[in-house]
Amino acid sequence: MKKFPKRTYSNPVQFFSDIGFILKNRRKLKESRISGFPSAAFRERLMLAVTGVNACRFCTYAHTKMALESGLSQQEIKALLDGDFGNCPPGELNAVLYAQHWADTVAKPSADMKLKLEADYGAEKSGFIHLYLRLIRVGNLSGNTADKFLYYLSFGKMGLDR
Repeated sequence: MKKFPKRTYSNPVQFFSDIGFILKNRRKLKESRISGFPSAAFRERLMLAVTGVNACRFCTYAHTKMALESGLSQQEIKALLDGDFGNCPPGELNAVLYAQHWADTVAKPSADMKLKLEADYGAEKSGFIHLYLRLIRVGNLSGNTADKFLYYLSFGKMGLDR
């Protein structure tokens, strides 16, 4: 049987670190919702960019539905999941590209990319973006970890659908 190909939590410390970050910053999540930044559509673009990298089938399903409800077209959703950001609004493109980079680097973006994000959006808004990226990481890696167990329990017959 082949090795499970998707990113997962490799140990509980990673999971609890992500959960701890979210709990520590839950007030910022509320502030983000009150401020309206990012908008629902922008938030879903970020979520889909990360999910496109991590390939969590549960998050793909859930965020596709939420993205449709926020006004994104099926075509744009498919493009975002495929890593094509040509339809992103100009004011959101740099954050969506950052989200993809963030996911590609397993939540360890380059210092230059972090500085560019903060220069483009400011400290508060880039903090909100990081919080949403961490939220989707928890969802993606948790879903993929569950699928990994399913994959091994079924001897590779289940757990890989996207």
